[in-house]
Amino acid sequence: MKLHEYQAKNLYAKYNIPIPKGGIAASASEARQICQELGGKVVIKAQVLAGSRGKAGGIRLVKSPEEAEEVTTQILSMKIMDLPVRKVLVDEAVSISKEIYLGITNDRIAQKPVLIASGAGGVDIEEVARKTPGKIVKMEIDPLLGMRDYHVRDIALSIDLPRKFWRAFGEIIYA
Repeated sequence: MKLHEYQAKNLYAKYNIPIPKGGIAASASEARQICQELGGKVVIKAQVLAGSRGKAGGIRLVKSPEEAEEVTTQILSMKIMDLPVRKVLVDEAVSISKEIYLGITNDRIAQKPVLIASGAGGVDIEEVARKTPGKIVKMEIDPLLGMRDYHVRDIALSIDLPRKFWRAFGEIIYA
């Protein structure tokens, strides 16, 4: 299943996973309005079903509603991986102290879900896997038992997540 970032955020919010405030815009004036409502400092993100949006110039930090309008005009005129950008996500700018990668997928060989995590961030997870595969942790999930608290602790330790975030990390995993 492929989802735009804003669609995934809506699902996260439904399960009480913390997400930045934001909105979706199909025009520069809509982006300006959302930026104004969020206090002026936002991130404008192209919504296309492709990776490398940031490297292509499709993710930009802006500091004012006027700049949001200008940048959105530029992004909406772009194609990323030959896909036209028709919408942007306007998210409040947040301070990031540590970026992690967390995902769950199906392992066809083991015929079980597998949790994949990394303390090396998520923007270039493929590059992390290629250059430093030891920084990626995989844990098979027994479908009959599910995730247990000790699994969450093991993963948190393995990715060097500070202890103060373990509870929130667990809540996200269990969501």
